[in-house]
Order: sequence, then C-alpha cells, then structure tokens
Amino acid sequence: MTVDDAIDRFVHYLAAERRLSAHTVEAYGRDCAELARSLDRRSVTAVEDVRPGDVVAYLSELNDRGLSARSRARMLSAVRGLFRYMVREGVLAIDPTCDLRRPRQGRRLPVTISRETVGALLVADATSPDDLLLARDVAMVELIYATGLRVSEVVSLRVAQVNLEGGFLTVVGKGRKERAVPIGTYARKRILQYLEEVRPVLLAGRLSADLFVTRRGVGMARQSFWRRLRAIAVRADVRQRLSPHTLRHAFATHLIEGGADLRAIQLMLGHADIGTTEIYTHVARDRLREVHKKFHPRP
Repeated sequence: MTVDDAIDRFVHYLAAERRLSAHTVEAYGRDCAELARSLDRRSVTAVEDVRPGDVVAYLSELNDRGLSARSRARMLSAVRGLFRYMVREGVLAIDPTCDLRRPRQGRRLPVTISRETVGALLVADATSPDDLLLARDVAMVELIYATGLRVSEVVSLRVAQVNLEGGFLTVVGKGRKERAVPIGTYARKRILQYLEEVRPVLLAGRLSADLFVTRRGVGMARQSFWRRLRAIAVRADVRQRLSPHTLRHAFATHLIEGGADLRAIQLMLGHADIGTTEIYTHVARDRLREVHKKFHPRP
C-alpha cells in the first residue's frame, strides 16, 4: 500500500469511525502529508517500507526548519496514529514509531488577563446600547468567562442546551464527551437579556436552534468571533492581544486564585487529565508573585 493511500484510509477512519471534528481531521491529514513529502524525497513510497530511521529523518527536517518542540511533538503524534492504525488493520506487522520519544518541550504557561481587563470587556457595549451585534458579542464574552467553554463549544451551543432557570448548561466537548457547567448570576442575566431583546431581532421571524446567531439567522463561525473579540478589545482600550482561549484561561486562573478545587475546575473545563488543569496553579502563583512585588513595601 502506498503512503498516500494509507493516509487517505487513516483520515477517513478518523472522520467516519472516530467522528473527530473536521478541524482535527484536517490537522491530522496535514501533518501526515508532511511525512509523505519527506518520505518521497527519500524515494520511500510504500508504507510497508517505512523504517524508524525514515521517521527520525523526518523529525530532523522539522527541527532544521525551526519548528518548536511542541509542533514536532504534535506532528509525531499524528504520524504515530497513522502507523498504529496500519498495524491494527493488519497492513503492517511492526509500528516504526513505537520506540521513538517525543521531542522534549518546556512547559508553556497559558496567557491570561486580569479581572480588571475582563471587566472592561464586559462593559464594552455600555456606550452603544442599540448595537445588537455588540450586545451579542459581549454576551458571548460573559458566557465564556463564566463557564470556561472553548470557542468551538460556544458557537455550536443550541438554545436547548442552556438551562437558565437551573443555572447550568450542557456541552459536548472533545472526544464527544458531554459535561454540565454552571452559569453564574451575571452570565444568566446577560444571556436572558440577549434571548429576550437581541436574538429575536437578529432572527427577524426565522427559526434557528443555535443560541448565538448572525443577522442572516444562522450560527456563528469560530473565526467570526475571533474578529469580533478583537473589535471589543479595541473598543474597551485593551492593548493586550486576546483570543477566546484567553478568556478560558482567565476563567480557570481566577478560580484558582479564589481557592477553587482543582478537580472541579478540571470537570468544568472538560480536561481528560488533571495534569492539564494543574498548569493554572503555576499561572496563579506567578500572578501572586507579581502582585507581591508590585505592592508590598519590602518586596
């Protein structure tokens, strides 16, 4: 079997059987295609002919191109997935990546923002109360900060998933895992106002199951909210570069600073491994050190 055919089968498996998101499947396919180009330069065209040395050479090429250890580790993970699938399907007897180690990478702390910065974003619509799209966008900011949802989870939310009376929402996250996340009082008020005053005007009589809709009456795209968030930052005079994930990081970091239980934060964020959540304890400690140094009379 050719390497290209093996990649096609693997990508189809991820989409049809694993039912991964289109974005994730595309990323796997892109990383495996990089391997295929590397193998082609060494005249290795059959997947059965791939040896550990070929994969090591591929990783060396990535390093020579200046890719970070994190990027190289991600690409090796995709390639490992390909060869494990080939072994499981009986195409290969041995996985050529089984003895390879992941590139060592330093622990990168998530970028977050202060409570004051979040507060500035949440009143960005105060000076333009008639701007419906701005009101919708600020409601999304409030919801992300209140729940820690990923941007993909927010834009795919349906009205039926939000229980304002009960004060929680249900969301389907990575790995198709469903979790329930509480909504704070402020977010509940903001979402209720959006549902009563903004969403009906945007829909203009049309029907939609999506919670957050555009003027065309359809759900929002992730990229659209990224652009809208940057516009909110400009309006709020926030100079720090923001992304929807920054709000998710702020949600977790501020909970840690307030003394919240790490396991509870893990459940709300939808992390499979608590080790992923533990990184926020480092962010909180760094923030406390900064505050101490800035405000203590004898730092």
